[in-house]
Amino acid sequence: MTALFSGHALANEPLTLVLDWYINPDHAPIMVAEQIGAFKAQGLDVRIVPPSDPALPPRMVAARQADLAITYQPQVHFFADEGLPLVRVGTLINSPLNTVIALDKQIKTPADLQGKKVGYSVSGIEQATLATMAQHAGIDPASIKLVNVNFQLTSALLAGQVDAVIGGYRNIEAQELKLQGKTPVVMNVEDYGVPAYDELVIVAHRDAIHEAKIRKFLTALQAGVGYLRAHPQKSWEAFAAAHPELRTELNHQAWLQTVPLFATDPAALDKARYETYEQFLYNNKLVKKVTPLTNYAVELH
Repeated sequence: MTALFSGHALANEPLTLVLDWYINPDHAPIMVAEQIGAFKAQGLDVRIVPPSDPALPPRMVAARQADLAITYQPQVHFFADEGLPLVRVGTLINSPLNTVIALDKQIKTPADLQGKKVGYSVSGIEQATLATMAQHAGIDPASIKLVNVNFQLTSALLAGQVDAVIGGYRNIEAQELKLQGKTPVVMNVEDYGVPAYDELVIVAHRDAIHEAKIRKFLTALQAGVGYLRAHPQKSWEAFAAAHPELRTELNHQAWLQTVPLFATDPAALDKARYETYEQFLYNNKLVKKVTPLTNYAVELH
């Protein structure tokens, strides 16, 4: 009986994390934390779940069907505007990944997009981002012809259907084009008037943010980031061995390119950054009101 009880007492606490997408190099610190036993060291049994639908993870957390979900900072603001009980508790990638990419050598800055066709996939946010970049460059956003390419960014660019695309990631699509022998012009959105934001964040249910297991998860994630930064190639080899279907040159390059972009302290919250981005969304009429930061983001230390 004692043995049974002690065994039960030592059981790791379960935690379900739903990813934003299928497993990819953007999730490296999570995978590394798992590889090195950082979750177990915190007494956690973390179940990492790729979503059946990328729109579902935060809503699963809101419905208490999962403990944590990976999502995007801009989405956190939208969820807050909707009144969903979701709070950002951690950051995975603390810089934007979004870019404008062109293959035309005549296009070097957003000013060169005047009269050009730009492919996009996500209405609202990408249009506002591009319009801000255009205004920053001193051109009329209306002079850019937007074409919905339905997530076929690189193929639309390679086929010449558009002159540039917005929404391609600097660590994925930009690398993909380079591997195809192209020399893409990559314009980082935050360099042209768009407020910087955290690309990937971790959200919890508002009623669960003080559960000890969330802090433990963030501690383990920080250990994963530290190990990844110290051993990027070794970590890649372990990841590729565990996920042989992902052992591609693109994923390898993306892995190495993304290492410097991971938050070294996942719990840390840049309050001004979130408030500035909230105002940006409000100014662009993408949210109905300015929601106080404490409603949707916390720092758990």
